[in-house]
Amino acid sequence: MTVKNGAASTNKSYDFLVFIGRFQPFHKGHRRVLNKALAQAERVIVLVGSSHQPRTIRNPWTFVEREQYIRASFDTATQERLIILPLLDELYSDQSWIKRVQDTVHGVVSQYPTKVGSSTPKIALIGHSKDHTSYYLSLFPQWDSISVATYKDISATGLREQYFLQGNIGEEFPGPVRSLLQNFRQQTEYATISEEWKFIRQYKQGWEVTPYPPVFITVDAVIIQSGHILLVERKTSPGKGLWALPGGFVNQHETLQTALLRELHEETHLKVPDPVLLSSLVCSQVFDHPQRSERGRTITHAHLIELKPDAQGLPKVKGGDDAAKAFWLPLAE
Repeated sequence: MTVKNGAASTNKSYDFLVFIGRFQPFHKGHRRVLNKALAQAERVIVLVGSSHQPRTIRNPWTFVEREQYIRASFDTATQERLIILPLLDELYSDQSWIKRVQDTVHGVVSQYPTKVGSSTPKIALIGHSKDHTSYYLSLFPQWDSISVATYKDISATGLREQYFLQGNIGEEFPGPVRSLLQNFRQQTEYATISEEWKFIRQYKQGWEVTPYPPVFITVDAVIIQSGHILLVERKTSPGKGLWALPGGFVNQHETLQTALLRELHEETHLKVPDPVLLSSLVCSQVFDHPQRSERGRTITHAHLIELKPDAQGLPKVKGGDDAAKAFWLPLAE
């Protein structure tokens, strides 16, 4: 028996289909995948990637906003079959990310009775096999994998660029999403992202005639003392107003440690002698994910420095250079 208006039926091939995506923003290509999933499964688990991150030109919308866009594209009965949850990124550990997905799916599946599978729920992944970002479809051998062809070669990157640089809202979006995007265009967040997009575009034009895209080397200082971490608030784009670790680009004549100390003093005016900082250096680690910076390929060397507790309290700091302010934040926060 099949119930109309999107309600769950008893003639599906799967108990659950899992659709993982960033949905930045949700467009007709995404809706097409969900429609195919709904036709084959009792329920669809939608995992919204890159959740709980600050807004950037690559991820301009929050999880709550993206969930709203997805639900607005379906009727009420169909929405009841959609289980939409946030999914955090794990850029440097596929295994941690896989476990996060497995745990999330298991937590959902355990709440519902099995209808299709005889003893255990029958689960599959569904998505586009379009580029390197779709490799996750092969990371879950315990589940079936369903690949859906791209819809009219829609690119969310191009849609974001048109939206934030030109204000265009094309026919690639479901009607309710177009209305929500029109409303978002009136908010201050839209102006902030649009300004950052223009900055990034102009920034990249400075080296677009080079034979190869440049690779930038940066340093970051992870300063810990008495359960606090030293942070700065960015003064300019990209990431204006966001919190960050003190750090910056390595100059041509500098070693990594020289650049680290320079950036640390320029941005925080930390009143700790260099010999003390260097003797408190615990370790350093490279972070080189290709998408970690919107400005281009940026490889950073993070240095962990643990300062000993001081009876006089935390060292005085003051923002400078690219930092609007510097401050100590309790690790619990």
